[in-house]
Amino acid sequence: MSMFLDTAKIQVKAGNGGDGMVAFRREKYVPNGGPWGGDGGRGGNVVFVVDEGLRTLMDFRYNRHFKAQSGEKGMTKGMHGRGAEDLIVRVPQGTTVRDAETGKVLTDLVENGQEFIVARGGRGGRGNIRFATPKNPAPEISENGEPGQERELLLELKVLADVGLVGFPSVGKSTLLSVITAAKPKIGAYHFTTIVPNLGMVRTHSGESFAVADLPGLIEGASQGVGLGTQFLRHIERTRVILHVIDMSASEGRDPYEDYLAINKELESYNLRLMERPQIIVANKMDMPDSAENLKVFKEKLAANYDEFAELPQIFPISSLTKQGLATLLDATAELLDKTPEFLLYDESEMEEEAYYGFDEEAPAFEISRDDDATWVLSGDKLEKLFNMTNFDRDEAVMKFARQLRGMGVDEALRDHGAKDGDLVRIGKFEFEFVD
Repeated sequence: MSMFLDTAKIQVKAGNGGDGMVAFRREKYVPNGGPWGGDGGRGGNVVFVVDEGLRTLMDFRYNRHFKAQSGEKGMTKGMHGRGAEDLIVRVPQGTTVRDAETGKVLTDLVENGQEFIVARGGRGGRGNIRFATPKNPAPEISENGEPGQERELLLELKVLADVGLVGFPSVGKSTLLSVITAAKPKIGAYHFTTIVPNLGMVRTHSGESFAVADLPGLIEGASQGVGLGTQFLRHIERTRVILHVIDMSASEGRDPYEDYLAINKELESYNLRLMERPQIIVANKMDMPDSAENLKVFKEKLAANYDEFAELPQIFPISSLTKQGLATLLDATAELLDKTPEFLLYDESEMEEEAYYGFDEEAPAFEISRDDDATWVLSGDKLEKLFNMTNFDRDEAVMKFARQLRGMGVDEALRDHGAKDGDLVRIGKFEFEFVD
C-alpha cells in the first residue's frame, strides 16, 4: 500500500459555547442581592496550521473527525466560564481546503506556519445578570451556548514545486531527477515505477536553485482516469515551468512527436490553464543509436505543425546516463523560472466568499413548510439559532422565546399559511401546539 495520500474527506466540529447560569446573590447582611449568574465561555475553533515537516495527508486516513472542546458554563458571583482552547490540526504545505457541500475553495495553505480557521466556536450564552431590568430586577432567564460550526471538508494536496517533469512512463524522468538532485526515486525498467510524486532540489553552477517534481508517467486517456489517471495530474498545477521529457530513442516503438502531442492533449483535457505554463522539451536518451536521427525528424515535424507566429519551445538534447547536456538544460530552466510569474490556481468563482458570522439581513428570518404528518415545520438560520440558545428548563426563557417568535412575525405567517388552533408546529425535534 502506498504511504502517499493526497486527498482526504474529513469532518470538523467547533466547540459549543458554554451555557449561561441562573443564580442569585444570597449573602447575610446583603438585602436584595439580585441576579448573579455569569456568562458561558467561548467554544474552541478548529484551526488548520501548515507544518513543513508533513509531506502527505496520511494522518487523515484513519482520523477523519476533529472536534474542539466546548466552553465552560457560567458560574455564580457573575463569573464567566472559561473559554475552550482552539483545536490545532496540522496539514502539509500545498493543501487546498474545500467545503464538501458547496465545492468552494475555503483556503489554499502554502506558507509554513500559515493558519486558517475552518470552523468557528460558538459564543457563550448570557447569564441572568445580563437580563436584569428595572421592570424585572430578578430574571430567571439565561441563554444556552451558541452551537459551534460544523462542516465536512475535502482536503487536496498539490505538491509545491517550481518545475514538473511530465512524459510517458519509462522516458527517464526518475533517472533525470536522481542525477540533477539528491532525491532517490525508485528506478526500474518497467512502466509506472513511479507511483507517487518525488521532489528534489536543484542547484545550478551559477548558484540558482529550484524544486523539481517527478510525477508518475502519463498515458493516453489519463485525464479520463486511464492508468494512474487524474490521481497525480493535480500536482502539475502548482508548477511554473514544465519539462516535457521525451524518449528520443523511441525504444518503446512509439513516435516521439506523437508522444509529445498525446501528453499535451492530456494536460489540456485535465485543465486548459496548464497550457499557459511554459514548456521546455527534454530530448532524453541521446546516447542511444537512433536518437540523433529521431531528434532531427522531431524538430522538422514540430516546426511544420507549429503556428508561424508562435514561439517554438526550446529543445535540449540530453542523456541522463552520461550527464550530457544537463548543465545547459538546468541553466535554461532557471532563466525561464526567473521571468515566469506564479499562476493563479483558482478564480473568484471557485473561492468561497470571506466568511461572515452574523445573519444575512436579506435572508428570510424563517421559512414555513408542512410535513407529511400535517405538522407545520419552522426553519431558518436565525430562528434555529434562537431556538438552540433558549433554555427551555426556565418558564421565563420559554415566554421570552414565544415573544421573539411573535416579534419575527411567525404567528401571523402561520395564520396566513392556514394554521389553526391546536395544529402541531415543529422546530427541529421540538413540537408545540399553535394557539390562535
